[in-house]
Amino acid sequence: MRKNTLNPIPCTPHLSVNIAGIKLDNPVMCASGTFNFAEEYSEIIDIKKLGAIVTKTITLEPRQGNPPSRVCETASGMLNCIGLQNPGVEEFIKTKLPFLRKCKVPVIVSIAGETTEEYCRLVQILSKEKGISAFEVNISCPNVRSKIRNMMFSQDSKATFEVVHQIKKFSKIPVIVKLSPNVTSISVIAIAAEMAGADALALINTPIGMAVDAKKKTPILSMITGGLSGPCIKPIALRMVWETFNCVKIPIIGIGGIMDWKDAIEFILCGAKAVEVGTANFVDPNVMPNIVEGIKNYMHENKIKDLKEIVGKLKINK
Repeated sequence: MRKNTLNPIPCTPHLSVNIAGIKLDNPVMCASGTFNFAEEYSEIIDIKKLGAIVTKTITLEPRQGNPPSRVCETASGMLNCIGLQNPGVEEFIKTKLPFLRKCKVPVIVSIAGETTEEYCRLVQILSKEKGISAFEVNISCPNVRSKIRNMMFSQDSKATFEVVHQIKKFSKIPVIVKLSPNVTSISVIAIAAEMAGADALALINTPIGMAVDAKKKTPILSMITGGLSGPCIKPIALRMVWETFNCVKIPIIGIGGIMDWKDAIEFILCGAKAVEVGTANFVDPNVMPNIVEGIKNYMHENKIKDLKEIVGKLKINK
């Protein structure tokens, strides 16, 4: 018999990942606050190509956010002090959640509060609703402070443990805790969240920065400081993902300056099982589907069958 001389058809890379029991078709999702509630973007991109949707952060009551100016461009990034503007949980359930349920990808609802009780109440209310796969607990927004401590929950290991521990009593779905880079040791905070029962971690939120108008001799942002995002924070985020990967056992979602597939692969090598894309969405609405394709091509070229083969596989020269 004649041998088949045709080149074998390469197998399709396995991009799906499992984050705390949530199956994602691929590891790419939007970062909270950069994709609103997905409805506007659905007119531009095929949302089904995303691994998951992370909503804009929801609070118990509607928030108008901070006064302008709230956004400004910086070298290799941007500053914002939006202040978690959102319609509140009841309006979210009524007007935003119905569309999200139709998107056919996991929906992760970002929540925030100024007290532990507010977080728990949000979880109680939203746990009654269908179509939500997980909560992303935002304890790290640099523009919101705890009423009690006048600081972010994520800046104190005891406060982190307490809020996560209480939330877990009420949540019927996985709890992803979003951590802040504005700490002395990310490892201490990550371990506290894991010990309290967090099912996964997302990091990092934005470092605190500021911008100055030299002509007017005034701060550019109305709140003086704001959260810094974009390519400029990627080295910080990579370092913190790597440190966290080496001290916890729960899944990590990497965030911070991801602009293309190479950035995403770097986070995965440092230990992230999935990534969230933020500021890049303002530059190119198609960036996330493009990143998915880029990861797929990278896996083809490097003969990687399953994404988990490279999670945390950064080679360290000693």
